[in-house]
Amino acid sequence: MKSQNKLIKINPADNIYVVSQTILPGDRQELDDQEIHFCIMLGIGHKVAARPIVKGEKIIKFGVSIGSATEDIPAGTHVHLHNLKSDYLSTYTLDNEFINSN
Repeated sequence: MKSQNKLIKINPADNIYVVSQTILPGDRQELDDQEIHFCIMLGIGHKVAARPIVKGEKIIKFGVSIGSATEDIPAGTHVHLHNLKSDYLSTYTLDNEFINSN
């Protein structure tokens, strides 16, 4: 079944789409003239690569960098902590480790 309007690009500069309606395994979505077949469930707010993103490239959401790709990410692939190094999380994690060790 082809799904419609389940992905939105918030800012024209973004290289990711944001899931606006739950995507189910088997759903299909047209991304820039390429049909993507999803094999996993993705909830609202999750990120999907709008185009191929190379390792080390900045992930852009809301028109600003939120992190860097830790591996090559094909178009239509889920973008999350398994393939994204956050620009924010490492500092937050280090602060928590310091607090918890004292």
